[in-house]
Amino acid sequence: MLTLADAVEALTNNRPPLESVITEAAIDSRQVIPGSLFVAIPGERVDGHDFVGDAFQRGASLALIQHEISGSFRTVRLAPGQFPDLQANLDTPLCLLVENTVTALQQIAHFWRRKLDLRVIGITGSVGKSTTKEVVAEVLDQRYTTLKSPGNMNNEIGLPLTILKLGKGYERAVLEMGFYVPGEIAFLCDIALPEIGVVTNIGTVHAERAGSQEDIFRGKAELVKALPANGVAILNLDDPWVRKMAELTIASVFFYGLDPAADLWADEVEGLGLEGIRFRLHYRHETLHVRIPMIGQHSVHTALRAAAVGLADGLTWQEIMNGLRQGLTQLRLTAVRTENGALLLDDTYNASPESMLAALNLLAELGGHKVAVLGDMLELGQYEKQGHEMVGVRAAEVADSLVTVGKRGHIIATAARRAGLASKKIAEFENHDEAITHLRKSLTKEDVVLIKGSHSIRMDHIVTALEVPE
Repeated sequence: MLTLADAVEALTNNRPPLESVITEAAIDSRQVIPGSLFVAIPGERVDGHDFVGDAFQRGASLALIQHEISGSFRTVRLAPGQFPDLQANLDTPLCLLVENTVTALQQIAHFWRRKLDLRVIGITGSVGKSTTKEVVAEVLDQRYTTLKSPGNMNNEIGLPLTILKLGKGYERAVLEMGFYVPGEIAFLCDIALPEIGVVTNIGTVHAERAGSQEDIFRGKAELVKALPANGVAILNLDDPWVRKMAELTIASVFFYGLDPAADLWADEVEGLGLEGIRFRLHYRHETLHVRIPMIGQHSVHTALRAAAVGLADGLTWQEIMNGLRQGLTQLRLTAVRTENGALLLDDTYNASPESMLAALNLLAELGGHKVAVLGDMLELGQYEKQGHEMVGVRAAEVADSLVTVGKRGHIIATAARRAGLASKKIAEFENHDEAITHLRKSLTKEDVVLIKGSHSIRMDHIVTALEVPE
């Protein structure tokens, strides 16, 4: 396990004779467990330094701070090359004063990763990172003790926190890597040292911050560029942007997709609605008939990615299939009932044009009267109008009726109208409260209702208001 001596050595290049264990790191005092390192980060609205006392009350073993704080704490200033005196007053809560707590957290993670004998799998892409991470971890866990990034901890703070959860008993780590600015994924790779890199696709999500698809391509490609010569880049052959990344890596390239030119490919894909999907899997001279409980035909790509990682890491087909069959519990989309029996498909975690289209394709696989309740998609930048129009056209093809939420939802509604969905089948609202009132009056037990939109639009409030309480 990580120790106080490791943390100090990472920050000063000197190792004190103190081996007290650090269980993990946290930036939220409410998430502190006994033995934690609490990292006090000043934010725009909340300063973590105000919660150092609370972190110690919850059992933190020490705290990283970047300015002096009042309280019954012992503060030791750290600097490179310094040999700090940490021996005195060991019973007093210890704060390590550094120039920048985020940088210090990253330095400790960088140091600790290099002391661990394990293989890291890095996952990036515009859509499907989190689901892929979950299923890849299920597959690898069939043989190896595996840690995965919790939630969406995929940035310059979340990834180091995940690294510090690793003890020497772990054999694999599956880490999601997000991209907002050039150099971000390269920086994360320098900390994590991935040997296997998985790229899902290149879409328009976060284009407002990340730029054009070309910019997003270059940012995501930082993962494959960082892989070592003995590593493996697992790339989506069906995505022309991802396919181009094969030219940018010194690692071996493993293509997956629906094209027979891929190393691992699938055909005869059949959606079984909420019962999962069925398809044929082809690898070299082998063909497998597969049925797994992952929802929606688009999930075949998730299954292919996870299987590709398993193959690259030496797992048997039995181990890979066992992992894939456990993937259902990790998917974000859930199905719940309203009081009058309508089926709600809750896919409200987030939204992009690509994930919206995939969700609508799932709706198309289901029986019943199909209702699409779609909210704004944010951070699309130059692709905002085009992305919402694409979704509107597909909604007109799939849905029997459409409900939109938010000002960008009007673009979806207009496109659906132009694509042939009757105006009387479309309802447009400015916020989720208005949509809830409408849906309470209009839904029947024959309805199958997809609810999806960007997280900040809070489409989840619609699900909470309509579902039958447990």
